[in-house]
Amino acid sequence: MAGVRTNAEHRTPADEAEAVATQLRLRDLVEPTDSSPTPGEPGTLVGGVDVAYDDRRGLVAAAAVLLDAATLTTVEEATACGPVPFPYRPGLLAFRELPSVLEALERLTHTPALLVCDGYGIAHPRRFGLASHLGVLTGLPALGVAKNPFGFSHGPLAPERGAAAELRDPATGEVVGAALRTSAGVKPVYVSPGHRVSLPAACAHVLRLAGRFRQPETTRRADRLCRATLAAALES
Repeated sequence: MAGVRTNAEHRTPADEAEAVATQLRLRDLVEPTDSSPTPGEPGTLVGGVDVAYDDRRGLVAAAAVLLDAATLTTVEEATACGPVPFPYRPGLLAFRELPSVLEALERLTHTPALLVCDGYGIAHPRRFGLASHLGVLTGLPALGVAKNPFGFSHGPLAPERGAAAELRDPATGEVVGAALRTSAGVKPVYVSPGHRVSLPAACAHVLRLAGRFRQPETTRRADRLCRATLAAALES
């Protein structure tokens, strides 16, 4: 199979106003109905993406890893490195990451059935974080797994693995994701649907992908690879 192809061309916006307008336009294309694979289904490939920056040199490195959903064996890896294309603005980080992430995904020779992003989906001020943006551009089911709640809130969380609490917008009460404990007694991760994934399915996927560590293996391996890629680029 070919690697990931985009449904629409991505263009880096000229300024913050254009970036916000792009998010508001594309968020209407987010599909909330779940069409993701069964978590842990044998033969299914799950993709993980992450990026690393060197702001002093203005470089961003992206990594895409494909794991077998049943065994969590790494099947394929691809990377891309280039200039940071957009300034840092809260809520607009996807525009700094998408060109390199899309290039890495296009370099894969297999197409994943699900994308797991180190970031947010609809748990975003405009309900359109990286996982939603990437899902809309590629047409693939996508979800976000973040390390902090990004201004959203949740209630008490039981200490055992698999415990979850709804992540809500404190201003509106809208449910945008879940705080999910992937390991007993460890801080939760924050899961949000991106595109073509429901919240229950997103949590089930993350639990299946998380082994002995807080982060799912998709994120852990993509994180290591993008950091190594950036280090190699800085040495060249």
